[in-house]
Amino acid sequence: MTDIKVFSPIPELSNYVRYYWILKCNERFRILTFPIGCPQIIFHRKNPLYIPELNSHQSRFTISGQVNFPAHIEATDGADMVVAVFYPHTIGYFINTTPSAFYNLEISGYDIGDKVLDTFAARIMDNGSDVQCITILNNWLLSKLRQQPVVQEKRIGTAIPIILNNPQTPVYDLAEHACLSKKQFERLFREYVGMNPKEYARVVRFQKSMWLLQQGSRDFTGIACNCGYSDQSHFIREFKSMSGLTPKQLTATCQPYSDLFTHP
Repeated sequence: MTDIKVFSPIPELSNYVRYYWILKCNERFRILTFPIGCPQIIFHRKNPLYIPELNSHQSRFTISGQVNFPAHIEATDGADMVVAVFYPHTIGYFINTTPSAFYNLEISGYDIGDKVLDTFAARIMDNGSDVQCITILNNWLLSKLRQQPVVQEKRIGTAIPIILNNPQTPVYDLAEHACLSKKQFERLFREYVGMNPKEYARVVRFQKSMWLLQQGSRDFTGIACNCGYSDQSHFIREFKSMSGLTPKQLTATCQPYSDLFTHP
């Protein structure tokens, strides 16, 4: 049996946390995952998942950064996970390290060396009540947010909707919109988002193409045009780089789903 619940953050966190989700499963599973464009903090109330591509298990307390490759996750005896999904540029407010430090990585939250954070994680993992876990998450994240400045985050935040709407927007234009030089913008974007603007645009194009497939489109030429790929061949090549499958192969094996362009 598999049960997935989705929770919204409190209003004060709505510009920083997209949503929380809790997965409970009593069965063994193996799932192929894709770059979603949003970092996550994961708490395992049962055994952590195994990632064969990295030849490692997740920590019970895992911080998942921006990635540009597909990976499988495996559970041998089911799972019980509490996950916080952040906006592309906001996780740095809540942990004492910059997102660029875990680009293409999943790191253990225990490695950050924050004893307060470790205590908070233990409260989540040892609590069997889903509602109480979400309350603990909301309260802790809000307490961290109140300690942080917001000026630079807002500058980068102005660029994110532009990239989501038009991934091929030149970096110079993004920098100008954020009132920063190109060099400053690229540095701050990498610091807050965890990858450079051009690499993030690749993830956005992929997720946008997944959303169009999710809506039922199988016009690969049209999808390539709508998502900013140079042509259909470019679309298929980039899609396979991000998912491990061609669009035709993916739609034949599973239902496409865009994490970035779908709000559950």
